[in-house]
Amino acid sequence: MDRLKLRCVALTMLAYLLVAVSAQVSRAKTLEDDHKTRTQGSMLPLNSMDGLELLGVNEPGAEPVKIQTEVISYHGRRAVRIVNIEGQRAQTGADVLAIVKTSDFKDGTIVAEVAGVPRKEAKPGTRGFVGIAFRVQDHGSHYEAFYLRMTNGRSDDQLQRNHSAQYVSHPDFPWKRLRDENPGTYESYVDLDAGAWTRIKIVVSGNKAQLYVNGADQPCLIVNDLKLGETQGQVALWTGSDTDAYFSNLTIR
Repeated sequence: MDRLKLRCVALTMLAYLLVAVSAQVSRAKTLEDDHKTRTQGSMLPLNSMDGLELLGVNEPGAEPVKIQTEVISYHGRRAVRIVNIEGQRAQTGADVLAIVKTSDFKDGTIVAEVAGVPRKEAKPGTRGFVGIAFRVQDHGSHYEAFYLRMTNGRSDDQLQRNHSAQYVSHPDFPWKRLRDENPGTYESYVDLDAGAWTRIKIVVSGNKAQLYVNGADQPCLIVNDLKLGETQGQVALWTGSDTDAYFSNLTIR
């Protein structure tokens, strides 16, 4: 009888031990999944227009923006293509937003692969404007954005090169106002190959944001006074006037 009791006790203890180990493994798996979510974020391959809200953003009184979209293979990967066909040019240009409907972003990191060139029928002086908007509010009524002027990066004109990367805040701080009031503060030079896939990373914290291009260790553009302050909103693909733009592999974390 004593031997049987000991065996029962041993089996009971083993059962408790197995339950405890199983719970510990489950907890570790949960923590690992949480860590992956925090570090890897939400990955959108952008191989479909599903989940994107498409908007044309222009100055009051200007012609509506015409937009063409499709999902195609571009330079070896599937991508969302957005062509911004601007009408009568406004003073600061017309933007197109493709808002990620499920996004909700305040602080964190946004990474995407982008490419852009002036569209074939573009007006002289078009640079190929492509970027990412963040903290987008009320269907595009307000947002912050970083974008690239793709053909400026390897221009023979140094001043033009200095206008390769740009920060804007819609609607009150378009590029022209920022350039006129604070020359050189909200734009900078970065090497760009127009039409090639370009990796951009935007890091946002409070009222500060930094733009990194093509895996650089240091940002090419730093903004320490985001004009909308510490707001919260959605993330959007951003395309400037008369531009043929491509987007792939968007990650928000």
